[in-house]
Amino acid sequence: MRRILIYCEGECTERQYLLGLRADLRGLPVKVEIGPRHGVPTELVRAATKHQMRAAHCREDRFTPYDEVWCVMDVEAPSAHPDLADALREARAAGLSVALSNPCFELWLLLHFQEVRGYRTSEAAQKLLETHAGCGYRADRKCVDYEVLRPLHPVAARRAADLRGAAPLSPEAPRDVNPWTDVDVLVNGLLAQRREARR
Repeated sequence: MRRILIYCEGECTERQYLLGLRADLRGLPVKVEIGPRHGVPTELVRAATKHQMRAAHCREDRFTPYDEVWCVMDVEAPSAHPDLADALREARAAGLSVALSNPCFELWLLLHFQEVRGYRTSEAAQKLLETHAGCGYRADRKCVDYEVLRPLHPVAARRAADLRGAAPLSPEAPRDVNPWTDVDVLVNGLLAQRREARR
């Protein structure tokens, strides 16, 4: 069984979604942590890297290293994080996986309810998500009801894959293409591990 560590930027939306997902995984070794400072991708990557390095020597991590370490982060729009390119480079160098959303994590949540085409600022994506009242999201408090999202995951994953399929092929695509998300890659991997564990 693979041990997975996930670091995310957001204290509310991302954390609530990932903790809901972790509860769905029923006992799989998945740990969710919040990065040290919102909006600084390099600090998130460095915190995840340090955690990965200390895990084998830490009681809290059962003296066991993680098989996968993920960083969940946003590009943000209209102004991308200035250190995003450095964060992605550091993540690659450290062997970390990145689930990136452009403009923001709320895009992944929106895909549970609708197709999203065309450029969106972070604020516009958040306001659009508010119109889907069933998920409980409001931009001023950024809460989300995972139970509403759970059954819609397959359609959201298909829509996310479609967005990537329509994007120009380039190493910079995740950073430069809006809308874009590959959070579904992380989520699909976790759900596949749960299915495997049940066999």
